Order: sequence, then C-alpha cells, then structure tokens
Amino acid sequence: MDVIMPQLGETVTEGVVTKWHKKVGDAVKADEMLFDVETDKVSTEIPAPVAGIIAEILVQEGVTAKVGAALAVIKESGAAVAAPVAAKPAASAAPAPVVAASVPRVAPAKTGERLSPVVRRLLAEHQLNPADIKGTGQEGRITREDVAGFIAQRSARGEDVLRTETPAAYTVVGQTRKPLNSIRKRTAEHLARSWATVPHVLQAVEVDFMRVEDARNAAGSAWKTREGFALTYLPFIASAVAAALVKFPLLNASLDGDDLVLHRQINIGIAVDLNFEGLVVPVLKDAASKALPQLAREINDLARRARDNRLKPDDMTQATYTISNNGAFGTLMTAAIISPPQVAILSTDGVKKKPVVVESAGGDSVAIRPVGVLAQSFDHRAVDGAYSAAFLREVKTALETRDWTQALNS
Repeated sequence: MDVIMPQLGETVTEGVVTKWHKKVGDAVKADEMLFDVETDKVSTEIPAPVAGIIAEILVQEGVTAKVGAALAVIKESGAAVAAPVAAKPAASAAPAPVVAASVPRVAPAKTGERLSPVVRRLLAEHQLNPADIKGTGQEGRITREDVAGFIAQRSARGEDVLRTETPAAYTVVGQTRKPLNSIRKRTAEHLARSWATVPHVLQAVEVDFMRVEDARNAAGSAWKTREGFALTYLPFIASAVAAALVKFPLLNASLDGDDLVLHRQINIGIAVDLNFEGLVVPVLKDAASKALPQLAREINDLARRARDNRLKPDDMTQATYTISNNGAFGTLMTAAIISPPQVAILSTDGVKKKPVVVESAGGDSVAIRPVGVLAQSFDHRAVDGAYSAAFLREVKTALETRDWTQALNS
C-alpha cells in the first residue's frame, strides 16, 4: 500500500518530510507514528495507515512532496515482502534546501527517542543536548514546554542560551539575525499572495457582551470544575457566527475562478497561536448543527491538541470561514488577512468595560458594560459592504440579545 502526503489544510499543496520514525524493513502497526511532516500550516506526526513492513521509502527527510504524492510503500501484514529496497527520492519531489536548513537535525539523547519538528528546531536553534532535558511527555518524550522551561532556567542563571555560532540564528555587531522557519516562510508566501490578489475590505462593529458575561458568571465556576477548562468568549462568538452564516451563505463560500461556490456545511477555522512559534488553523466541523457546550468542548480540544502537536490531517481541512482570536492580548481591532479560497475572516479582539448608553422605554441611561470589537475582512469580489454589514449586525444582535445562560444548558 502506498503512503501518501496528506492534505493538511484547505490551501496546502505540499509538505516537507522532516523525519521518518521507521526505516526500510521495519515492521509498523496501524496508527503507529510513521513520519513527521511540516507545511505552512502545521508540523505534525502522521500515523501508518495499515500494519505491515516498510518495503520502500520514496521521499527522504528534508524533501518537499506534493499532496497526494507517494512517500513510502507498506507491504501489508500477510503479504509477501521483497528484500528491502534502498531509500530513493520520489520523482515528483524536489529538494527544498531552504526548508531543510530551517529544520536542523539534532541527534536524539538515546536510540529510538522521538522528537517533534518543533522540539528539534528549538534544540538546534539553542544548541541544546536533548540528554540534558527531562521529558514530561508520554514515555518520557521531550515536549516544547520542556525545552522552553529549560531555556528559561538557563536564562535566569545568566547563561547565554542563544549561541553566536548557531546556524539558525547568528549575531553580528548590534543585531541578531534569525532566518524564518519553514512555517513562517510558507505562511508569509500564502498571505502575501492573498493580500496582493484579494480586494480586502474591513468592517467592524462594537458588541455589548453583557449577556455573554452574565452566562459566564452564572455557569463559569461549575463549568470549569466539570469540564476542566474555563469558558471564554470564543465559543459564544463561534455559535453566533455559525447561526449568522446560515442566513448569509455568500460568506460561507469559496471563489473558484469566476464562480462563487456556496458550501452547505459551515466549517469554521479557529486560528491557534503556538506560543509565538507559528500559527495553525484547525477546523470546527459543521458548527451550525452543534449546541454551545459542544462548540466550547471542541474548540478547547482543537486548541489543546494543536499546541501539543497532536492534530490529525482531517483537523486541518474543509474550512469555509475563519475566526482569528486575538482578544486574550487586549487588542482593539485587527484587520485579518483572508485565507483564499475563503472569502471572509473575523477577528475577535479584547473585551473591556466601557460606559454604554442603554436605551429603554423609560429613557436613556449610562451603564458600565463589557464591550469588544468584531472586525470582518471580506473579499469584495464575493459580496458588497451592505451584505457584510448585515451579517455583522446579525452576529452582534445574537450576542447582545440571546439567552446564553439557557444555551449553556442545551
């Protein structure tokens, strides 16, 4: 059976094989980690699709391959296995020297130890020996947090963690120069193309989050005790957005040449920051069909697995709309860049207490309310400003008027 390069994101067309966990002739179990791949969206481990023996490795470490390209051949259990074949590069795969250079090889502390691409990169950039770091992951595996903690301890002791001879980052007089890693480089290329080719328009609305805050205050403590994580504003916003996209389907769409393709299912990409090491966008599938508690659980699960480098290929595909969440950093408003072929992206920014004029039958009054800005960038080829503004009004109205306490009990 051929092992192929998976699709790790709606717009991803290729990936770099950064590590093979097996060699030719080795036995492998179904779902056992087989290789690591890095794209502009994610660095992740890919499991073996079937059990068997590695008969051929067609794409070597550090080589770029197109999505769908054969990377290796597994002779399934029970099939006759030929003598091991020497590893050879795929004909369709071309070496990617820049990518390979930005994912330096670091010898593991002991034979058989598995290091994720992010961990290997951190170890190489800071010239650290993995044998010096105690791993807290499964089976003692070294995690990104283990490396970050080790670096912080050395820094606190006044040791120079960043060596001038490090190939990934080097110092000249008055400056330190650090080449972009492959994720940042490819993300830059993708977003630069978007900014250059898509006619972006930005619209924003202020939202009074008092109803959401009431629900969080009423249920937040019990929720965290029961679920193990805090209720943030994000699942409430995702719920309101999903409902609004049902009424405004032209924003839940993709551009294909001169055609606007409307998607029946609403799949919301949730941008997740990887501790400033990069950005990935796992996808919340069929969001409009899910109740608020389920959305909260799935968003938390996707973010946690993204930061633990445990996303699966299917987690990164089929997004039809994206939410970029910067609110935790207290931003006022963000003009996010659209990820083609999608036609819109929403930025959720910081929520702060502000004086708000409250209108009522008895007259106007001023109250202190939690207020935040929702800013949507949309592709002007797909919709006009009035359509986008009506969508934002729908989201705003839902957040300000829905009984979110009741929604949490649904």
